[in-house]
Amino acid sequence: MFAFTVRRLVQTLVVLWAVSVIVFLMTTFTGDPVFMVVPIDATQAEIEQARRILGLDQTLLVQYGIFLKGLLQGDLGLSYVFRQPAFSLILERLPATMEIVLVAMGIATVVAIPLGVYAGANPGKPLSRLIMSGSLLGVSLPGFWVGMMLIWVLAVEYRIFPSSGRGAVGTIFGIETSLATWSGWQHIVLPAVTLSVGTLAILLRITRAGMMEVTRQDYMKFARAKGASRAQVLYGHGLRNALIPVVTIFGLQLGDLIAFATITETIFAWPGMGKLLIDSIYRADRPVIVVYLMLVALIFVVINFVIDVLYTFIDPRITVR
Repeated sequence: MFAFTVRRLVQTLVVLWAVSVIVFLMTTFTGDPVFMVVPIDATQAEIEQARRILGLDQTLLVQYGIFLKGLLQGDLGLSYVFRQPAFSLILERLPATMEIVLVAMGIATVVAIPLGVYAGANPGKPLSRLIMSGSLLGVSLPGFWVGMMLIWVLAVEYRIFPSSGRGAVGTIFGIETSLATWSGWQHIVLPAVTLSVGTLAILLRITRAGMMEVTRQDYMKFARAKGASRAQVLYGHGLRNALIPVVTIFGLQLGDLIAFATITETIFAWPGMGKLLIDSIYRADRPVIVVYLMLVALIFVVINFVIDVLYTFIDPRITVR
């Protein structure tokens, strides 16, 4: 286990270094940031001075060295728009994004796993076919359309939920979150449901496929012959062995929702990282974009590491070396 951890840590550092190179090159060729920090009527001398302060008068290799040093120190400069440290801006928005992502993943998991187990254990029944038709619809529908329909029906027509904003914030175990207030939950329902639709459909289909495979195995028949109830066989024996691909997809979807909740956050005016990213791209706020991309890369790497470790708990036959 120790050797596995060390090897994965080295792989993580290599991946993050590669991402840093790609992000640096991408931001280098997206325009001159000097014109974002100087006044419109700045003289040529002031422009050149700003370029020297930002280190943009150096070679690309020297600029990357400055970039990497700032990255290691957690200092990637000030936002051109907000005039605040870019890293702090992202961290301020991270809790809001995590709220809708976690609620969305919770909804997807609670709904998808039981439906997937049922559909996999009863593939020929009408209800199973109806579930699979619904999952196909969930995969096909674009998230922005789902969000707008939910706003139109549940916020505009029936006024059950608010259409935008985060709601009041409370404190749970010393952590400020909108999940601690009723107003917060009212505001989070629509964006979380919107975000969960695609993930729910994917998890459902993966669970069904896994269950259809394991129900053919001899140990399932043997457990049933020993007197175990059908529910015990399906959830105690079948589901555990079908969870490997489900956990993999769960982890990938979790990272995907954290990274790409931008459209949902924009539709519902949710003050998370995604909306900040869209605003920063529109305003060419390079430091914020860089911090966002590096943080997302780190999140993906950590999630993949956790998934690899979880495999050993789900299936004892899997060992890490």
